[in-house]
Amino acid sequence: MAAEKERIPLKLMGCVAVKVHSPKWSEFHENMMQRHATDLDFMTLSKYRGKVTSMLESLGYHPMRTTTPREDRLIYLDNEDMHVDVFFDKLSMCHVIDFKNRLEIDPRTISLSDIMLEKLQIVKINEKDIKDVMILLREHDIGTHESETINADYIAKLFSNDWGFYYTATVNLKLIKDKLNENSYQSIFKKEDVEDIADKIDKLLNTIENEPKSTAWKMRARTGPKKRWYEEVEEVHIGGEFESELAKLMKGG
Repeated sequence: MAAEKERIPLKLMGCVAVKVHSPKWSEFHENMMQRHATDLDFMTLSKYRGKVTSMLESLGYHPMRTTTPREDRLIYLDNEDMHVDVFFDKLSMCHVIDFKNRLEIDPRTISLSDIMLEKLQIVKINEKDIKDVMILLREHDIGTHESETINADYIAKLFSNDWGFYYTATVNLKLIKDKLNENSYQSIFKKEDVEDIADKIDKLLNTIENEPKSTAWKMRARTGPKKRWYEEVEEVHIGGEFESELAKLMKGG
């Protein structure tokens, strides 16, 4: 990979990262999603911005001008319409996920825990992201470390200081568990798959709920969802066209 030659910690995110980490379910995942990747999302650090720009342009990618430029994101397109997003230091969508000290966990992608957070932070989560979470949970254990494991302790500690993120993620986890009972998902998964995913959701939720919460968390919880608890995701305008960043993530990117 070009990034490795340039010593750039460029880590895959999104649906492709789920596929990389789910080899046992890779073909099943691709069939279930009924699509091939035309978008690639990456995370790196802002100090590598210049190197990333030079590398992508040398590979034939063209930078897309936007009417709402952001310091933490660059957008590229190649001649075959492969869409590449590069995020720097953090993913700032409905909620913020900080990657400044987490890019060395996995050699190819953001960590499994961060892939989960990337999906669970979406306030209006859609079916493709739900399926990504299900596959990720089916193939991996819930544990207390990062090695091919979803680190529940890390996620719980993160949420214990951020009621808004906690609320979005726990609502989504409960929604995903409920989806397992729908006929459409019953026809996709075997009984043992449904039970395994549901058990792992319960384990993750229990760890999150049992983690002591900060004073700021408790104060914000008193207001609850009566006050908006997430950031509105701005539209990115590209060459006269536009796409919603949230809608893009909801496509499974």
